[in-house]
Amino acid sequence: MNSPRTKQFGKFLLVLFALVSVLTLVAFAEGDEAAVSQFYGTIWSLLPPVVAIVLALITKEVYSSLFIGILVGFVLQANFDPVMTFNHLVNGFVGNIGGNAGILIFLVILGTLVALMIRAGGSKAYGDWAVAHIKTKAGALWSTFILAIVLGVDDYFNNLTTGNVMRPVADSHHISRAKLSYMCDATAAPVCIMMPISSWAAAVTGVINNEELGFQIFLRAIPYNYYAILTMVFIIIMTALNVDYGPMKKHEDNAAKGDLYTTPERPYADAEEMKFNPNGKVIDLILPVVILIICCVIGLLYAGWLAGGTTILEMFANTDAFFALPFGGIIAIIIDMIYFMVRRSMTFTELMDCLPKGFNQMVPAILILCMAWTISGVTRDGLGAPQFVAEFVETLGPGLHNFLPAVVFLIACFLGFATGTSWGTFGILLPIVLEIFTPGGFDNLTAEALNEVPILMVGIGATLGGAVMGDHCSPISDTTIMASTGAQCYHLNHVATQMPYAVTVAAIGFVNYIITGLIIDYVPQIVCLLIAIVSTVVVMFVIGKLNHSMTWHSQRD
Repeated sequence: MNSPRTKQFGKFLLVLFALVSVLTLVAFAEGDEAAVSQFYGTIWSLLPPVVAIVLALITKEVYSSLFIGILVGFVLQANFDPVMTFNHLVNGFVGNIGGNAGILIFLVILGTLVALMIRAGGSKAYGDWAVAHIKTKAGALWSTFILAIVLGVDDYFNNLTTGNVMRPVADSHHISRAKLSYMCDATAAPVCIMMPISSWAAAVTGVINNEELGFQIFLRAIPYNYYAILTMVFIIIMTALNVDYGPMKKHEDNAAKGDLYTTPERPYADAEEMKFNPNGKVIDLILPVVILIICCVIGLLYAGWLAGGTTILEMFANTDAFFALPFGGIIAIIIDMIYFMVRRSMTFTELMDCLPKGFNQMVPAILILCMAWTISGVTRDGLGAPQFVAEFVETLGPGLHNFLPAVVFLIACFLGFATGTSWGTFGILLPIVLEIFTPGGFDNLTAEALNEVPILMVGIGATLGGAVMGDHCSPISDTTIMASTGAQCYHLNHVATQMPYAVTVAAIGFVNYIITGLIIDYVPQIVCLLIAIVSTVVVMFVIGKLNHSMTWHSQRD
């Protein structure tokens, strides 16, 4: 990602974007409404992400692939009108970047915090401590897993913080950057989607749009969120058995020989080359992270309070992470700078030098995120891909009742993959699922009747799990990009190594949704969950045996 060719192309896109913005100001001043695309709500609405993803996988070049996918989307939105395509292109970039500016600010804050911790010597001191106290590779992986669970309040924050904190530990135990990215990404969203006090719980409850039933439905659907639960089981068994396969095995084998990256791309390669204070302490890393966590949680609560929440649950339900995270992050950076000045870890000039250094670390992630948001926006809003999928789901409802959770799971996986957003996926599918699975329609459902429709909870769990799975596999997902950023891994390497693991868990989940749909009316929910967990353990043991056998034969040959 940091090759000269990539840097030149990235600069070219930025210059082109700035030029286009200036040239089209007059066009936007007129404020004319664009005509609805003739491709809106059709299968063609899925073409932009398909083009971007296929090109990225073939060329291994993410910037140009995303840009071409964006261009295809705006050409379709403008019905092949070149002038309108030009206008949509600029409007799409400006609109999507502006709406997500809070996350970009938070990224820069995280980059600055990392630069501060490196310059103060905290990262070096923590790495030395980890080498002395975390003796094994498994211990480093367990530490990453546990930290990601602890930070389960928000996945953006989780991915960035876990990767940055655990990277020195992972490096010292020869864990590849791809594996660290996977540990962060595969733990963050599954934990958040099952955490009652989190931004995700608030989003799901808001989509259900029923004050009395929303939170109850979210809680009752957790045992049927097979992808999230089985991903956690998968990580536990994989770590305990030391099992890797697919592209990840190659990355781990190379990391054991000292190559943490495998491919030539080295994003953020200069991050650890900063000067650092040789008198740094472990507290210089731990305390800034703790301060950041506290400030971000306070920010989430404060944003929820501003929106009318009076209890902690209501505050989380009404919070706005796009405001709360940068709000908390700015306060944390100010406190951390004061702390480092009091500690005399850095001079004021050195503190200020960390600001541009932190920004520079995040430029690759910011550029990819801006493009990912834009292609997601044109696919979702400009071309109506969610509406196309929603209509498809509604046509399936009447005839596939017991098998519908499995079908909904696959559709949610596909939509999450195509749009790169799990929130957008369950935002579209949940209202449909609620209507399909509720006798007489969701408006007639009462709290007392929830126990009478267990298949509804299965459908909700399938929707949420499928949305997370599709998001995990998508190269244009913002959370997937942030996992790469936190671990300082080349983004396409993270996608390629994570996908076989995610597909394995999804396949197990799909089979179990079929089983659950057939037996849910006759057995307690705990039986369905146990079957799913046991099947995951069995599959992992089989993969482990096959992996060991293939390794043995390879070594013998």
